[in-house]
Amino acid sequence: QVQLVESGGGLVQPGGSLRLSCAASGFTFSMYTMSWFRQAPGKEREWVAHINKGGNTNYADAVKGRFTISRDNAKNTVYLQMNSLKPEDTAIYYCRRVTDWGQGTQVTVSS
Repeated sequence: QVQLVESGGGLVQPGGSLRLSCAASGFTFSMYTMSWFRQAPGKEREWVAHINKGGNTNYADAVKGRFTISRDNAKNTVYLQMNSLKPEDTAIYYCRRVTDWGQGTQVTVSS
């Protein structure tokens, strides 16, 4: 069955960086668009970025220029490099393939 396992979250100071990973299994990873979403406390889940099977990327305005999504098809893994983090980036971050979701990883940006 499809499994998506996120990792790499943690506590970071404003202006810092984190790299999230999402290890995928149970499907032909290279054939699918992969996405990152996030959900802050008390807010709805929102789309952050996606990367299609050709490597083309797209970003939400709130993260454009600070976050970079990438994929390694040999490792069945999608990444989210997050730089210049702000307190408003605090959320649980999820990866998604079509309708399948991971369990999420917590990112907290605070001094």
